[in-house]
Amino acid sequence: ILATLVIALFTSAKKKARDSQRQTDIVALQGYIEGYYAESGKYPTLANINDSAWRGTNMEGLDPAALADPKNPTSQQLVAGAAAVANNYAYSVTQDDGTTTCDNGAGGDCTKYKLIADLEGNPGTFEKSSN
Repeated sequence: ILATLVIALFTSAKKKARDSQRQTDIVALQGYIEGYYAESGKYPTLANINDSAWRGTNMEGLDPAALADPKNPTSQQLVAGAAAVANNYAYSVTQDDGTTTCDNGAGGDCTKYKLIADLEGNPGTFEKSSN
């Protein structure tokens, strides 16, 4: 019984630690995304954020590990979506209406975004978005 209790407590502690890391990663990403917006007047596209060369120029100092969910550390890429995705961080970026896609070019500037992490505890997701 004691061993079962210890295992349960250890498992719970690991989940909490991963959720804490997810929240830290999303807040860090938000800071870099908002920094880019302050400089350019638009938010980066998903392709921009997933391009390591672009990040090196426009988000200097961002640790690529911040793009990876703790349960999927080798995937240092955000996935597209406005909903939580297990073991990946999701990023959606749109024009002002919140639904129209954008490309920061002829297709329109990206003026809204949402970053989402799927948590193992409660609440089920952690989100940060543009104001």
